[in-house]
Amino acid sequence: MLNLQRIPFLKDIPVRALRAAEKDAVWFSVPGGGSLFDEGSSSDAIYFVLSGTLGAFRRAPDGKTEFIGHIRPGEPVGEMAMLAGEPHTNSVLAVRDSEVIKLPRKTFMTLVRSSPEVMERLSRILLVRLRQTRRQNQRAEPKVFALTAASPTIDLRLRARSIADALARMGLSAAIVGEEAERQGASYFDELEAANDVVILISTIGDNRWFKLSMRQADRIWVLARPDARPSVPLLPDETSPAKTFRLIDVVLIEHSNGRRISKPKEWIEAAGAARCFRWTGVDGGDCDRLARVMAGRSIGLVLSGGGARAYAHIGVVKALREANIPIDFIGGASMGAVVAACVAKGWNDEEIDRRIRKAFVKSNPLGDYTIPVISLVRGKRVNRRLAEHFGDDDITDLTLPFFALSANLTDGVVRIHDDGKLRHALRASISLPGILPPSVHEGEVLVDGAVLNNFPVDVMRQMHRGFVIGCDVARAPEGLKADDFVDAPGFVGWVLRHGFSSPPPIASLLMRTATVSVDPIAGRELADILILPDIPDVDLRDWKEYDTAVEAGYQSTKHALQNASGPIARLVRRRSSEA
Repeated sequence: MLNLQRIPFLKDIPVRALRAAEKDAVWFSVPGGGSLFDEGSSSDAIYFVLSGTLGAFRRAPDGKTEFIGHIRPGEPVGEMAMLAGEPHTNSVLAVRDSEVIKLPRKTFMTLVRSSPEVMERLSRILLVRLRQTRRQNQRAEPKVFALTAASPTIDLRLRARSIADALARMGLSAAIVGEEAERQGASYFDELEAANDVVILISTIGDNRWFKLSMRQADRIWVLARPDARPSVPLLPDETSPAKTFRLIDVVLIEHSNGRRISKPKEWIEAAGAARCFRWTGVDGGDCDRLARVMAGRSIGLVLSGGGARAYAHIGVVKALREANIPIDFIGGASMGAVVAACVAKGWNDEEIDRRIRKAFVKSNPLGDYTIPVISLVRGKRVNRRLAEHFGDDDITDLTLPFFALSANLTDGVVRIHDDGKLRHALRASISLPGILPPSVHEGEVLVDGAVLNNFPVDVMRQMHRGFVIGCDVARAPEGLKADDFVDAPGFVGWVLRHGFSSPPPIASLLMRTATVSVDPIAGRELADILILPDIPDVDLRDWKEYDTAVEAGYQSTKHALQNASGPIARLVRRRSSEA
């Protein structure tokens, strides 16, 4: 029997008014994968989730579908379009079997008149959802994870227990559910969610009732696979559900001590249709702890800005974070920040990063192969050789950590996010300062330095994971140009006679500043949970010899930022630092 009193959102409304509204209310179920409403459809009602979970999706400017967030039991959906009297701006589908109540707009507004507190409550929800959407963060965190094995030799229950133990050390509870629950209804899973911080469903890939049910009930699917085997294509059974396009999938590669590999991560990612790839060596330890942080929404992403030689400061940032026992679970950056980020994603320790960056950028000018400037000031061959020497033919998906680099696509005038493909090609595109280095051309796209459109891509990191973000921005204000360099400016020969070939001429700074003058110098800073701003006023983006000064500034600034951290991340910083 329909009972609006089951909806917490409508509490405090007089019983008589609720009973009158029940005459117009409609109860119905939406099977996992079914559509509640589509983007652009007309709106004349508000909906409330009784059980199950819905997912909101929107169409991005590039045509791709973006997941916005979950709508949990008790929450309203469709409220924005109903109040505005306009078509829905998002599509909403059932990500698991769900029960929904529909209230016509006229009926809902009658309830509002009988209890104005309802509109105040709705307004708060609207503000929270709008704020979280601007932060590029999901408005409801995934709580139900399906761990499914691509091989029967993977002990899923053992792996799930290891993650649950890691979550417990973080003060979080987790329920592990297997095929014993295959006959349970939606209310059973709702109760599990209410009683636990995380629910882990375990099932081996196959054509059986429990596997299909766990796929429908999960907010996110983790496919556990072995790199010493090859994936079938497609890896997951085909389905006709419209939710197939929106399934959130990650691959977790179980690394064995023998190190035997016959497949590459990219093969598993493509076979599973996954968004991310994680490594898991052993059973307990660092990789397990990282997966628990990702599952709990407490992972840490590090974002490093562009800034030429000033980006050396990022090396000090990484050193200070490691000393404080602060984990880095995701990493990315733009321009020279992407190069340092790639070093971390490769798994190099501080000594290795120091040795390689000194060799590639400090001992001799990486931009010293000057040419007659038809396309650029330098040939770029020296940069190409150094990237090849240090990063080889690695694919981005082969890296130890999830990584991205940013470039600017001049062909379409949009940001290009590099999260797959050859690492050195992505870095080459990301550091291609317009007019300094020749652009990188890939599949007809002309790619240049990512700083042209987004020098501090915290927003990209926010889309990559649900946890905290630490960002280091070494960009200078426009007034940072050295005015003396442009007064009675010498010709090329005069500059070389005075400075030799070791120091790039001031056109490097001029072109970079011109390329980025329209970019907000503080864009992205408000999205970082911890913002690091190294004090290096005397280091210019072309001062490649000022390595030690910049690194030390990054190190000291990070220590200061960690000591003064506030908000939810402060507790994590203090706890991790005490364990160091």
